[in-house]
Amino acid sequence: MSSGQTPIPDVTEAGPRPGRLTAAAVLAALEGAALVAAGVYLLVRGFAGDAGSVSQAATGGVTLIVLALLPLLAARGLLQQRSWSRGPAIITQIMALPVAWTLLQADSLAIPAGIALGVVAVTALVLLVNPATTRALGIRGPGGGEEPKQPQGPKK
Repeated sequence: MSSGQTPIPDVTEAGPRPGRLTAAAVLAALEGAALVAAGVYLLVRGFAGDAGSVSQAATGGVTLIVLALLPLLAARGLLQQRSWSRGPAIITQIMALPVAWTLLQADSLAIPAGIALGVVAVTALVLLVNPATTRALGIRGPGGGEEPKQPQGPKK
């Protein structure tokens, strides 16, 4: 390593990973896996001729698989305690809430899926903003970049 490079900190230097962080990572990974499964399902259905249009099914399936990258990468980053990973994980949960609401409005078997998605999204959001998770990721709150200055006495 040259003198201009800085070493990447090891995950073990950040301390043990809190259970809340692991749980948030698992929930994000489950959402990513569900998106991949739904995308593959659309692709298979489209190419099997069950869907109305092969091109629509292919577009929908590929879109879902690409969208799955966000929660999957966020889950990996959370497991490795990378501070950047909380943003994509929170964005994923916020995007999941309107989807859950839409599923709850359906008159079909989509209602239980909407309930499950809503519970997972809210739970993951609570876990991601938890102070233990924030500390484990090394994220400081507003004004947390500097130590507070000690008041000095009057100058003589």
